[in-house]
Amino acid sequence: MLSYTLVNFVAWLLDIYTWVIIAAALISWVSPDPRNPVVRFLRQVTEPALAPIRGFLPPWKTGGLDFSPMILVIAIQFVQRVVLPLLV
Repeated sequence: MLSYTLVNFVAWLLDIYTWVIIAAALISWVSPDPRNPVVRFLRQVTEPALAPIRGFLPPWKTGGLDFSPMILVIAIQFVQRVVLPLLV
């Protein structure tokens, strides 16, 4: 079993990543400047995780809506609430 401190650290990182995903989704609603450093950072950090979900469920199949951020946040919540407690 992993130590309690390591599990808490992973949970903390997942919390931060969840907020980064939410920020990236919110910024995408306002047609941001792609050269903005904040926008570039958010895309670089979230695209590796969101791209496979978009490949499985592309927006053109869901009426133009991109559900990938919501699916990723739900997956992170599952890991935090189900998987991590099993590791302590």
